[in-house]
Amino acid sequence: MREKEASPGQETAGGEGRRTRRHDPRRRERVLDAALDVLARDGVAGITHRKVAARADVPLGSVTYHFASLTELCARAFARYVQQRITEYGALLAEVTSREELIDVLVDQVREVPSRHRSAILGFELRLAALRDPALRALTQEWSRSSREALARLTGPETAARLDALLEGMIMHTLLSTEREPREVTRAAIVRTLGRASGSGT
Repeated sequence: MREKEASPGQETAGGEGRRTRRHDPRRRERVLDAALDVLARDGVAGITHRKVAARADVPLGSVTYHFASLTELCARAFARYVQQRITEYGALLAEVTSREELIDVLVDQVREVPSRHRSAILGFELRLAALRDPALRALTQEWSRSSREALARLTGPETAARLDALLEGMIMHTLLSTEREPREVTRAAIVRTLGRASGSGT
């Protein structure tokens, strides 16, 4: 049976007597965002209901009320993350109208990883967890399919699949590397994978 939310004045996850918010329609979403913050910081192995409650500034009982298990909490948080990434990536590529614009956008996706560190870390935390959890693997497949479909509009399906795999590898390399790869090297790899220019808008 799920725990009830703490009553006003009850001790919260942080150990303080905060008063429960009586009207908080976005609490569930805030808990999921807090879970993503904890996942990015501590990984799947380090997440707990208590850490998420403290990050979201809600009573511990509020987290367990919405998400009875850590497995459910992680799955819902990762699903929220994937939908955000699908929407953002689709919108980004929808603005592209030429081959040169596409190359610049993809180079920036790799080069700007340090400024998107949280998002990149979450992506690989999801992939790592999906190796052991078939339910999460469905999320990674949905994400890959959507990314490739967005790319295919500009490149065709076969090139899109190669580009998607290349970008994942380059982003991981950027995360782990202690030396920043020159922009021209990143660009050259993407250009080679795209192949020779052909057709309108590519």
